[in-house]
Amino acid sequence: MIGRKRFISFLLVLTLCLGLAMQVNASEISNTQKQADELKKKKEAAEKEKESLENQLNSIVGEMEEAKTKIEAKETEISVKEEELIQAKVDENDQYESMKKRIKYMYENGNVQFIEILCESKNIGDFLNNAEYITTISEYDRNMLAEFQKVVKEVEDQEAVLKAEYDELEVMQNDLIAKQDSVTELLDSKDAEIEKISSDLSETQDKLKELQAAAEAAQRKQQEKESGYSPNAGASVVTGNGMFTHPCPGYSYISSEFGWRAQPLPGASTNHKGMDFAAATGTPIYAATSGTVTSASYSGKAGNLIVINHGNGLQTYYMHCNTMYVRAGQAVSKGQNIGTVGTTGNSTGPHLHFQVMLNGTPVNPRNYL
Repeated sequence: MIGRKRFISFLLVLTLCLGLAMQVNASEISNTQKQADELKKKKEAAEKEKESLENQLNSIVGEMEEAKTKIEAKETEISVKEEELIQAKVDENDQYESMKKRIKYMYENGNVQFIEILCESKNIGDFLNNAEYITTISEYDRNMLAEFQKVVKEVEDQEAVLKAEYDELEVMQNDLIAKQDSVTELLDSKDAEIEKISSDLSETQDKLKELQAAAEAAQRKQQEKESGYSPNAGASVVTGNGMFTHPCPGYSYISSEFGWRAQPLPGASTNHKGMDFAAATGTPIYAATSGTVTSASYSGKAGNLIVINHGNGLQTYYMHCNTMYVRAGQAVSKGQNIGTVGTTGNSTGPHLHFQVMLNGTPVNPRNYL
């Protein structure tokens, strides 16, 4: 009894330690999950900023293309005006040279020629016409020169305006180039930031997966410990000549037969529904015959209980197990190691309570062994 109390105390301490460890692990999982969520938000924000920068860059590139088109058009206009200015200056120069020649001629010959022209007039009307002709030639020279000079001035002014506009466009383009460089630099920086966040997020998610896997494994172990389940079953063993193989061939003695018995514990039934095979804790328990496990869990007074359905209304019960190697729904073969002897539930010591049910009624296991 003292040994049993020590064992129970040990299990309680172990369960408490496992519980604390699971709480610590759960806290670490929660913190890691929060860290991953924060990194996801940072990444999403950085990607939005990157998208905004890309839109800015596309806008700048569009403006640069537009400015380039305007500059090329302005260059064409300036080129045309330069040609017009050259031609205007040529016309001005030609008119000036013509006028100089006539002035030189008049200076060198005086007014003799003009007087001769006037003297050759046949009448007063002809005289007035010749006089007007001479005056017209002189005014024509002056007017044409003034007109050509005006054209030159207008073309020069137009060219100056075009060059000023061209200079403004070049300044605009240089500003756009500077903006493009700045936005490109920001984009590179944002790409590096996103790459760093993605790397941190990947590491955090990997860590989270590891922690979750460890927590799930610990939980499974805890559940298995609490339920008595273990995957480490031994080899199959078939003994005896009956319909069933012996469920516990390593037993020491039969501590209670099927049927009436003296009450072993307060509240225990005097009508024993199975056979008790006394054996040391850990002694293998075997499936009496093939079937399907319908239950493998802790069940109050029965402790860790395994129930196998063999069909045709026949089931076998294995109570007070220390460990269970099978789960509900699992198919088992005759003689398969399904658990070990224990003293879980309402028990005075380690033993296997082996019970046979036929159409819902307990029957004597000896009829099948």
